[in-house]
This record gives sequence, structure tokens and C-alpha cells, in this order.
Amino acid sequence: MENRESNLLAIRPQILNARVTENMSEDEQFQNKTIRPIIKLQNELLIEVFRNYIKKRKNTFYELSVEKRLLYIENAVQKDMKFRNSLKGMIIGQFTVDEYLIYIKNSSALNKRMMNIVRERLQSNLQLLEKPLAVH
Repeated sequence: MENRESNLLAIRPQILNARVTENMSEDEQFQNKTIRPIIKLQNELLIEVFRNYIKKRKNTFYELSVEKRLLYIENAVQKDMKFRNSLKGMIIGQFTVDEYLIYIKNSSALNKRMMNIVRERLQSNLQLLEKPLAVH
């Protein structure tokens, strides 16, 4: 039988600039070794989920200035608990059991790191969040 752990690890992208050294905190090591590759893997899904979030909120996002859009993303990720929990689930669901056991030791701090990375990724993909053209 195929091993879930090796399958999960095999599909994760390598992030060459995400260094892991012994003098880093355990949280920072976990962030660079586990969280960043998972978020990179889930990037397209995260963007599509955010597009759906926009649509469910009457597309007001598209009427905002760039600065306000960045704030909109930040508020959605940091303050909308239902949306935040959904994002966390998409990332935690990619953990191996061992990674989950590390995660639950300090989930609060790791959630903060996780959501900051998701927010940064959505904000840096702002051009992909333009209003879709109507298909005739």
C-alpha cells in the first residue's frame, strides 16, 4: 500500500531560499520546511478560494483601489474566522502525522505564521484577482 506521508512529501515543491538551520527556532524551521512548501503547492487553490470569497460578498472587492484591496485581503485572512479556518484546513490537511504532532505543540504561533504567508501570497497575486471577464 502506498504511504500517505511519502506521497504528501513527494508532491511538495522545493523552495530553495527557504533555509532551515539549527540556530532557527523550531517554529521558523517548521514554517520553512513544511508551511511554505504546502502554501506554494496550494497557491492556485488559495487564489480560487479567494475569488469565491469575493463573489460571495457581492464582488465589492473589484470596486476598491489597490490599497483597499490589499486591506480587504488582510481583513479576510486575519479577521473572518470562518474563512481563516477554511484556509487553515487546506494547509493542515497537507501535513503528515508527524508534522501535525509538531504543529499542535504550538498551533497558535504557527497559525499566525501560516496566515501571514497566505495573506502575503494573495496580496502578491493581486493581478490574478482581477474581475473575470464576462463570457458571452
